[in-house]
Amino acid sequence: MPIVHLSLVEGRSDEAVKACVKAVARTVHETLGAPLESIRVYATQVPGAHWAVGDRTKDEPVQRPAPAHAER
Repeated sequence: MPIVHLSLVEGRSDEAVKACVKAVARTVHETLGAPLESIRVYATQVPGAHWAVGDRTKDEPVQRPAPAHAER
């Protein structure tokens, strides 16, 4: 029985997550040949404050470096 867990940063609509979960189940069925009724897919939505890339959490705004001024 394949079990697939998706971890997503919160903010997507229920409809989008539902469509993704169904598409993942179909893909597992098509690629592994597992019967659809044996496939389990679930999604966990994580608050942005609880998800970090490096030392910046996903709820913090991206700070882009100031462009270097070209001297003429």
